[in-house]
Amino acid sequence: MSAVEAGGVFHRARGRTLDAFPAGNLEREWKGPFYFIQGADPQFGLIKAWSTGDYDNGGDEWGQEIHLTEQAIQAINKLNPKPRFFVLRGDLIHAMPGMPWRKEQTKDLQRVLRNMDSDILLVLVSGNHDAGNVPTPETIAEFQETWGDNYFSFWVGGILFLILNSHFLYHASRCPALKKAQDQWLDQQLSVVGQQKCQHTIVFQHIPLFLQSINEDDDYFTKTVQKEMADKFAKAGMKAVFSGHHHRNVRGTYQNLDVVVSSSIGCQLCDDAHRVQVVVVTTEKIVHWFYILDELSERGIEGDLMDLMKEK
Repeated sequence: MSAVEAGGVFHRARGRTLDAFPAGNLEREWKGPFYFIQGADPQFGLIKAWSTGDYDNGGDEWGQEIHLTEQAIQAINKLNPKPRFFVLRGDLIHAMPGMPWRKEQTKDLQRVLRNMDSDILLVLVSGNHDAGNVPTPETIAEFQETWGDNYFSFWVGGILFLILNSHFLYHASRCPALKKAQDQWLDQQLSVVGQQKCQHTIVFQHIPLFLQSINEDDDYFTKTVQKEMADKFAKAGMKAVFSGHHHRNVRGTYQNLDVVVSSSIGCQLCDDAHRVQVVVVTTEKIVHWFYILDELSERGIEGDLMDLMKEK
């Protein structure tokens, strides 16, 4: 039994499916437009490590990341109407398994996340810094004990959301059985998309399928299985894959699949402001817009996005 924590309320994953709300199966029915918020890479400790160039030992301060994540949560808590959930797409902290300050960074992030409004579900995605660049059964177990399942699904408002551990797709040499289990689970989930009338299906994972083109070369930010996974998702009729990891905003498409990579709440690797992303889901569309934290704090969500939720 695993869990993700929001405002002191634990939402437990049972059989890899998260019963997000008391309404249970009613959340499988389309009731009309809604919105959610997503962020990526709070990565407590990276700002200092990036500034010094010492990525292994330089992350001994994370006061800026604490402030930025607190700012994001405070801005989200003020929104009216409230988002249905807030998803953090991996690299929750910077210290890799076994590295210094990992426990301290984890403790501080957990403390900050407890300030999330208890009516807003918190969904956490595993990143490479959370379970290691080459995960093992031990690092996956640590993630599950600390944060909850590393892959699972949940329904909100007639939309099926899938959360994947993207590192199983790329570096599973030390945990092949765990990768096989996720592969089998994913195939079963994709079959559900065809059997049940999902209004949309959306994937969250840390590492992007690709940045701008399905044919781009393999590098640190994307990997060679991108075509295989994109074909699988497109065939199943998925609408969007949302990722982090790149610390920059980019977007690509493949067939009818929207591939969106967003910059971080924490350290930016480009000349950009710290952001979160607002996603409005309508009958036909998935509309997303990046918000600088200061803008979201001061002005909330623009009227044009709110008007989308008045769809008749």
